[in-house]
Amino acid sequence: MEYVLLGRSGLRVSEICLGTMTFGNEADKEVSFQIMNYAYEMGINFFDTAHNYNRGETEKIIGEWLGKKRKDIVLASKVFFPSQKGINNEGLSKKNIMQSVEESLQRLKTEYLDILYLHHWDEHTSIEYSLEAVHTLIMQGKVLYMGISNFSAWQIMQAISVAREYCYAPVVCIQPMYSLIKRQVEVEILPLAKQENLAVVPYNVLGAGILTGKYLKGDTGRLNENKMYQHRYSNPIYEEITKRFVKYAEERNVSPAVLSACWVKHNPMVTSILLGARTLEQFKEVVQCVDLKLSKEQWEEISNLSYHPPLPTDREPLDVYRLRGW
Repeated sequence: MEYVLLGRSGLRVSEICLGTMTFGNEADKEVSFQIMNYAYEMGINFFDTAHNYNRGETEKIIGEWLGKKRKDIVLASKVFFPSQKGINNEGLSKKNIMQSVEESLQRLKTEYLDILYLHHWDEHTSIEYSLEAVHTLIMQGKVLYMGISNFSAWQIMQAISVAREYCYAPVVCIQPMYSLIKRQVEVEILPLAKQENLAVVPYNVLGAGILTGKYLKGDTGRLNENKMYQHRYSNPIYEEITKRFVKYAEERNVSPAVLSACWVKHNPMVTSILLGARTLEQFKEVVQCVDLKLSKEQWEEISNLSYHPPLPTDREPLDVYRLRGW
């Protein structure tokens, strides 16, 4: 297992971040413990959860497992979506952020979160209030670093600018969706992260399991069970890309699941990739991506199996002008 710096935080985290969204749902407590034990034993020190995962059950399972291992784990959770009913139990209001973190700490049986992600942009709340709340939690020692998930580039930059203006704790990392079939992040978010020295921890690197090829075989999974994922991955081009990709992987005798995770991990702007699973067997397979190395040429070959999202403007980068001539 290799360890990398998390942006400018000084933290060193494993190149794999353990995703726990299945814990307490598809993976019961026993299986969840097996996955966490395996991850911990192979050197994964970066664990990711959220306040709302399975209405708090996920955090409870992690809290039961942590114990004395807490000091070794860089633990991230998130706030935005509700874990229980209540008209103020959602969004990025100061009230919901403060209350949700307190509940997360109780369930996780810990005194602090290493990272708190703002899980989604809140168009009904001034970002100043949200950042003030996180800054307060950091001053109280209940959170160490702030991250952002699912914000667009302009929303990330607004959060960064407001934090600088008010001298709040800075944004350290971002968690966007990224896979061979979901590449919008390459247009503005990854360049922004490079410019601002933000750590990037992508999720859904297997494209909700599509890139494993299992749906081509008629297998079931999240895509069959969850309307949100059905809508998110409804574009027919994703199936075309998957067919090309699975064929490419099989011709090289490599698991498509491993190769799709490896492709994301080898993007030089990616810090650590988030991997989760329903079973220990699934996790053992996909985590083999740490042993697979891609050359630049191989990475580009795989990239060309997919689409390349257009640039954000019609103007080309300066280096292109120089190469082509003015």
